Amino acid sequence: MKLNYIFVLFLLSCNPKAQDSATNNNALKTEFSLPKKLKEVSGIALSQDQKTIWAIEDAGNKNVVYGLDLKGNLIADVLVENTENNDWEDITKDKTGNFYIGDFGNNENDRKNLSIIKLDLKENSQKSTQVLQTTRFHYEGQTEFPPKKSNLLYDCEAFIEKGGSFYLFTKNRSKGFDGTFLVFRIPNKEGDFEAKLIGKLKLEGGYNDAAITSAAINSKDQIVLLTHKNIHVLSGFTADDFNSAGIQKIPLQHNSQKEAIVFIDDKTLLIADEKDKKEGGNVYRFELK
Repeated sequence: MKLNYIFVLFLLSCNPKAQDSATNNNALKTEFSLPKKLKEVSGIALSQDQKTIWAIEDAGNKNVVYGLDLKGNLIADVLVENTENNDWEDITKDKTGNFYIGDFGNNENDRKNLSIIKLDLKENSQKSTQVLQTTRFHYEGQTEFPPKKSNLLYDCEAFIEKGGSFYLFTKNRSKGFDGTFLVFRIPNKEGDFEAKLIGKLKLEGGYNDAAITSAAINSKDQIVLLTHKNIHVLSGFTADDFNSAGIQKIPLQHNSQKEAIVFIDDKTLLIADEKDKKEGGNVYRFELK
């Protein structure tokens, strides 16, 4: 019996990932592998009945929203008509169940056709869906397309809808990356708007620690920001001001190209990463303490 115990300890010491899983009660857990055709998932959202996970892919992929059941089986393939996938980077919904796609991927910080589209997406038996509303926007403070390499702060892969407004959290692509990101607010309406700057904040660490790739909000108005290695929980903000927000960093003990996050309930998250040659292409479950 003693020898078996020593052998288990030896295996754990030789396998850091196994050790993390054994010692971390809220470790990242693989829920399922994504279907092979979904290699570049950039956003996920949960249907109102919580039975369908809606997933999108980014630039270079189809203008399609994919529906998965809770075991990862592909059950829907919904064409989004009268639009293009310029660079879809996140999908979210409001409290009444309307879905929105952020077509605001902007790696070079030079796009002038940024938008958020509202979908007529109600059930996974749909074959196609229409765009019900297009919110076009430009960023307050951006005067050059692109800006200098030291000020590439106008890419975005993360947003939420709250109280009739969209909140965008930018992805820093500046030379000399320091974790700085901007928060913008846009009305949830049809039209062309200036995205108002309501926060300038900073995350700790290097690019994989602090470059934001997705966001989600729960019923308690907790906002989580996803990076390749961490979750960051925002608190203490107001609708018009994020500058004083507190940021709690939660390491995931796992480094991959994580691009999508959604709440199942107020403490449970699903996280998806892109597939590369050796790893990724999974959906994970994570419990907030």
